Amino acid sequence: MKIKIKKLATVQMGYSFRSRLETSEGGGVAVIQMKDLLDNNTVSCDGLVRINMEAMKEHHFAQKGDLVFRSRGHVTTAAVLLEDPGKAVVAAPLLRIRVTTPDKILPEYLNWYISQRDAQIFLTSRAKGTVQKMISKQAIEDLEVALPSLEQQKNIVELASLSAREQTILNTLAEKRKQYISTILMQYAKGE
Repeated sequence: MKIKIKKLATVQMGYSFRSRLETSEGGGVAVIQMKDLLDNNTVSCDGLVRINMEAMKEHHFAQKGDLVFRSRGHVTTAAVLLEDPGKAVVAAPLLRIRVTTPDKILPEYLNWYISQRDAQIFLTSRAKGTVQKMISKQAIEDLEVALPSLEQQKNIVELASLSAREQTILNTLAEKRKQYISTILMQYAKGE
């Protein structure tokens, strides 16, 4: 069974700041930007820029479980907010995707699904622009998602996470092995 994202979640454009962000350490509102999206498709809330902005409406604020989608550039994947960011807004050109049917889909599963080949092929086919590729809100809403049971979704997310960790460990191991062999060869070359 496949269902379009618009029936499972709301997609909202990131907040558009009319000018450069005036940062303020004691600012009451944090801003989630492209640089806060990590390679493992999660959002880092550690270094969020803070601003003074009083006139923010409640519906602009991000919350735990929201997805932040990269709508511009070569990488068109999302990142999930695994922690409560407090009073934080998602800045344009990012999009915020909020699951409205938690009984049907897990945010972590939707986050995983968006980065899979089927979804990426669909999004790439709907990208607009020649130099800077852009994925519209409409394209995201029209993306169809395969919906297994919540239990299966949980298993998929856990296995994908373990697989990603394994890949990281294997890469680290390969790098250490390369350094080790290089050191041995250098000693051999020097006749040590």
